[in-house]
Amino acid sequence: MDIKDTLTEAIVAAAKSAIADGVFPEGDLPTVVLEVPPQKEFGDFATNFAMQSARVFHKAPRQIAEELVKRIEGDWLDHAQIAGPGFLNFYLKGNVLYDSFQKILSEGEKYGQLPKKDAPKIQVEYVSANPTGLLHVGHGRGAAAGSALVNLLRAAGYPVESEYYINDAGNQMNNLARSVNARYLELLGQNVEFPEDGYHGQDIIDTAQRIIDKEGDKYLSMNDDERMEIFKDLAYVEKLATLKEDLASFNVTFDKWFSERTLHPEAVKAAVKILQDNGNIYEKDGALWLKSTAYGDDKDRVVIRDNGVPTYLAADIAYHHNKYERGFDRLINIWGADHHGYVCRVKAAMDALGHDSKKLTVLLLQMVALYRGGELVKMSKRTGQSVTLNELMEEVGTDAARYFFLMRSLDSQLDFDLDLAKKKSNDNPVYYIQYAHARICSIFRQCKETGLSLSDKPELSLLTDESEIDLIKKIEEYPEEIERAARDYAPQRIARYSYDLASAFHSFYNKCRIVGVEPKLAEARLALVTVTAHVIRHSLGILGVSAPEQM
Repeated sequence: MDIKDTLTEAIVAAAKSAIADGVFPEGDLPTVVLEVPPQKEFGDFATNFAMQSARVFHKAPRQIAEELVKRIEGDWLDHAQIAGPGFLNFYLKGNVLYDSFQKILSEGEKYGQLPKKDAPKIQVEYVSANPTGLLHVGHGRGAAAGSALVNLLRAAGYPVESEYYINDAGNQMNNLARSVNARYLELLGQNVEFPEDGYHGQDIIDTAQRIIDKEGDKYLSMNDDERMEIFKDLAYVEKLATLKEDLASFNVTFDKWFSERTLHPEAVKAAVKILQDNGNIYEKDGALWLKSTAYGDDKDRVVIRDNGVPTYLAADIAYHHNKYERGFDRLINIWGADHHGYVCRVKAAMDALGHDSKKLTVLLLQMVALYRGGELVKMSKRTGQSVTLNELMEEVGTDAARYFFLMRSLDSQLDFDLDLAKKKSNDNPVYYIQYAHARICSIFRQCKETGLSLSDKPELSLLTDESEIDLIKKIEEYPEEIERAARDYAPQRIARYSYDLASAFHSFYNKCRIVGVEPKLAEARLALVTVTAHVIRHSLGILGVSAPEQM
């Protein structure tokens, strides 16, 4: 049990003691929230528990705080103070910090990996871009966020499965075939009108050229329908392979790739039949409609068109029904902000099927705006189309791209400064963090050269400089930061934490030498930077960012 757990238990025990003594009435206690005060004079930890419990105990917060202080005791506590309207500030004895840090040191590489939770599996579905073209920077933000969230949940001890839903059964696949077909004919000198809703990217021309390079004009003698059926499959296989390759380069992999094709026709029919049998589908104008207004949607939705063709919603209903049937306790989807109106209808469909829509969380991803030289970058210089994820990685690198995508919460627009992302200076946050790790690795090399090594029990009480204490405290916050970030689905918290930890280290580095000081102090400082390096690596690992040993 760490010191925060000990302090939390002591506060709860004090409240229960006051209830038992008749000082406080019976009631449900609020959750104890402990924070590290921004100013050291306010102690090691502070809580507003007295203010939060005022409604429960029907007393002024300061009165509550006074009663709690009388009853809180422990060999770890130096003293407690009441501040302002009822804040409780706790001042710990000096040995507590070092004892806690010794436990962290003993944990070694396991520190930051929280105990496995006895909980049903969570599924995180993200990216799920159509396999019809290249990934753009918007997909990149979703890929960074989704993969970091999966890493974060796993670090917090949750069982998680990641999934990519391949939209490979809709009209977009026909558009892909028509587009490749038109470029194929163009490249072979044929006059052809390009489809109005076709895909205009250079990658479509490249696909058509690869077909010609391999097969020549073999398909020219076929009729359009036969040729396009072949091109649909050829292009699909190529686009999906490219998509997987680009994501892997961006440090993104999936546990499962789920093909929409597997839902047609049987799974879609089965989901629709359930809705028909339970009275949640009706027929109008030859089409089948979902009674989604009965479950909070603003209007009913067509599921099967009057020509018998399922809508996109029908496939999504079948897909999400399949997710629930696989036994996931929580479903997390990361969608573009343009899908905000779609959330309610999918949730309505799940409730109509008899599932609990509260188990489905949809995180909406806001837009990314790229800036170069202070000017908005609207199009790729190379292609004249949207900037692709690959182009971004080529320009700024995978690490910078991922970190910059993860600096802000998903629901806020991101202004991505390309010039800053390429800077090799402390102004660039990812460089600043990675440089901290590289500096520590340099310290390790120096220590090895001078014969300085680490024993099991260094004299940590020698770490008394303010920068040393601040660094220890920042390290000790890490498990709670992971827990909170996982609870809030907020990987940006880890991005911020890793930056703050690097900042605390750089402050320490500028004040405290390791090589050349008294041996026991040097060993204690070596212990401190050893743990710091691990936590930087671990936190960057959650973000999918590397921790270089040299820069």
